[in-house]
Amino acid sequence: MFEFCADPSSLDGVRWFSCYLTNGVHMLFYQSFLTVFTLLAIAAPLSLAFGFAAATASRARFLPARILGKGYTSMVRGVPDIVFFLFFVLVLDQGIEFIRHSITCPDWDQPIRQGANFLVCDAARTPQGNAPQWVHEGYNFGLAIFTYAIVFGAFCGNVLYGAMGAVPKPQIETAAAYGMSQRQVFWRVVVPQMWVYALPGLSNIWMILIKATPLLFLLGIEDIVYWAREIGGSRNSRFAYPHPDWRFWYFLGLLVFYLGFTRVSEIVLARVTRRLTRGQATAGGEAMRKAAT
Repeated sequence: MFEFCADPSSLDGVRWFSCYLTNGVHMLFYQSFLTVFTLLAIAAPLSLAFGFAAATASRARFLPARILGKGYTSMVRGVPDIVFFLFFVLVLDQGIEFIRHSITCPDWDQPIRQGANFLVCDAARTPQGNAPQWVHEGYNFGLAIFTYAIVFGAFCGNVLYGAMGAVPKPQIETAAAYGMSQRQVFWRVVVPQMWVYALPGLSNIWMILIKATPLLFLLGIEDIVYWAREIGGSRNSRFAYPHPDWRFWYFLGLLVFYLGFTRVSEIVLARVTRRLTRGQATAGGEAMRKAAT
């Protein structure tokens, strides 16, 4: 990055570290933080959407929908995250290739499952082997986001289901007495008021989602944990910037990053909670009323 970085062997002290921290590999390390933020920015609302759909289905009068909603939340919450991540991504990837194989290669006469191997025709490979690298990375990242949404959507669904049930029954009965249909009661009374009851649980899920971002490393995505391990490992004289094992310092930096990120999240969520509970007949609203008097 700097002109004096052309010959790293002639550098020492601050100049060496300035070149070391701005080389190409470190730029990929810094870029991986954007990968984490992108994951959170997409997976969080998508998880909330899955959760809302699951909570709504769990309250439905239609029995198959109710079974589907409750079965989804119970099954996903009952499986360890690491197992679900490793298993579901593999199944989803093979499921996509199987569908494409059935469409593009109907004349295939060999078994797809051959022992431990999963074989499909070349046209069904997803993505194609000659596709650019960014296509492969984008595909893997898309699978990861969908998996995160499925897992954390189940937890959101459980929280939203309880929040919907916590809305005071007299308000629902009053809305029905005024002639509102069940759909109107749900969208005009239950949904607007459930968030104040759901926010504490959703806040915890957000914190867990932040802590779960290092699982990207296990899914083969070059995230901050991957680069911290790769860059922090010892480098001998074959490399431009040789150094001993510095993984302790890199992982310590990640510790500080995650603690700072969660602290900022706590501050933002606390302000949102105070705003939502203002004037509400909840414990938070009562605490604000007493504090004002």
